[in-house]
Amino acid sequence: MNEITVHSKKHSAMIPITEAVKSRIPAHFTGLCHLFSLHTTAGLTVNENADPDVQSDILAALEKAVPWNSPEYRHAEGNSAAHVKASMLGFDLTLPVRDGDLELGCWQGIYFCEFDGPRERRVRMMLIPSGDEPLIRRMAGE
Repeated sequence: MNEITVHSKKHSAMIPITEAVKSRIPAHFTGLCHLFSLHTTAGLTVNENADPDVQSDILAALEKAVPWNSPEYRHAEGNSAAHVKASMLGFDLTLPVRDGDLELGCWQGIYFCEFDGPRERRVRMMLIPSGDEPLIRRMAGE
């Protein structure tokens, strides 16, 4: 199992991690790549990676739907909005991999979504070989 470290620099941000994920996939691997955020105030998503306005729009829409300050929040730490946003996006992703390449659409990228930063964060990555993956490669950890 691999681990990706993410350093967020803002309170809320969508941080691209596609290249970090790709760099940990061995050549010729076919199967699934499972990613899991180890945090309750940060999530993972796949979305457009060409126009940075998309990430800004997503963060703005989430802030409008779940504002940082609300008199209804009861959580003593004061970061209830971060917990809600992370739950809305989810804490894990499972993506197909063929011959060492993530099978993402032409405009898709993987994002770590920070909602309570800045912080150092971790994402666990597990590669699950397909039934067609030769046993020798599985045993070698490729």
